[in-house]
Amino acid sequence: METSLYLPVKTHLESLGFEVKGEIMGCDLVALKDGEPQAVVIGELKLAFTLELVLQAVDRSAAADEVWLAVKASVKGRGREHDSRVKKLCRLCGFGLLSVLPMGGVEVVVEPGPWKPRQDGKRRSRIVAEHRRRRGDPALGGSTRRPIMTAYRQRTLAMAMTLAAGPLRPRDLKELAPDAAAILQRNVYGWFEKTERGIYGLSDAGRAALVTWKDHLPEPIAAAG
Repeated sequence: METSLYLPVKTHLESLGFEVKGEIMGCDLVALKDGEPQAVVIGELKLAFTLELVLQAVDRSAAADEVWLAVKASVKGRGREHDSRVKKLCRLCGFGLLSVLPMGGVEVVVEPGPWKPRQDGKRRSRIVAEHRRRRGDPALGGSTRRPIMTAYRQRTLAMAMTLAAGPLRPRDLKELAPDAAAILQRNVYGWFEKTERGIYGLSDAGRAALVTWKDHLPEPIAAAG
């Protein structure tokens, strides 16, 4: 699975001074490095070099300074990642290419080039904001079979955990989530219910979510009473 490539690539990028988190806004991984300007790297993971991998990288390129492709090392080094045409394609597009070795290390096949597409500032900002809002690194890059633990879901879980003790007003939850009122009103996951005017409690679905996501629950923060 692609998730088996995530930790070796994360370790490699962290050795270069980046902070890496998985599954950010549709990207397998996003790596940030502080500076002026801030460096944004997006990585995409596949078990083999495919057209779909290249197309994903092309799509991500407008929101990043560098895009890295990572594939599983082929047996005896005879895979497409070592094909001279593949290397030329990556250089033409400006993409870096990593080969993840069986023992967990990585081989840099192609360094990302200086070519830069027209920047998508809005998308870049959303990716950076999501990276910064997430507490820790709760999602393995390459995950596809369960919902992603986004910053929004983290805030909603924190609110649900507090409401398990009893109903509260939206303003009582602002320390947990500045957008608490909007989260309660939209009730995207169905975890909340209005107990009376301006007061919200936890629904049965919300209590079930606390069990489902128990490994991702934050440390409790006392809300205002």
